[in-house]
Amino acid sequence: MKFVGQVIYVDNVEETLDFYYQAFGLSTSSISDNGEYGELDTGSVKIAFANHPYAQAHFKQGYIRAHPKQPALGFELRFSCTNLCESYDKAVLAGAEPLCPPCFRETQHYAYVRAIEGTLICLVQS
Repeated sequence: MKFVGQVIYVDNVEETLDFYYQAFGLSTSSISDNGEYGELDTGSVKIAFANHPYAQAHFKQGYIRAHPKQPALGFELRFSCTNLCESYDKAVLAGAEPLCPPCFRETQHYAYVRAIEGTLICLVQS
């Protein structure tokens, strides 16, 4: 088995894709004509976003929606960057919620922000 991607269900796919471009420089690789599903250009492992009606059409079970005003869900996305302070500042300027400013712990430089749809993002300096 091979891990091929992550889908995050959001209120507005196009707005979320634009945020990830503004905050992290990740371009959209594809988006459906109706805007209900889109993918970021992240290499071989895709990060995708789909709207809630799309999710509900594929499975009938309920789920906990990520929302920036509620506690974060128990997972994070990690992005490697070369300049942690610049990347953190850019994400916050684009609308990310600052959670943990750039710091150093156990041989790793990292920072945390929360994306506009509520996803935790860890920035790691490479």
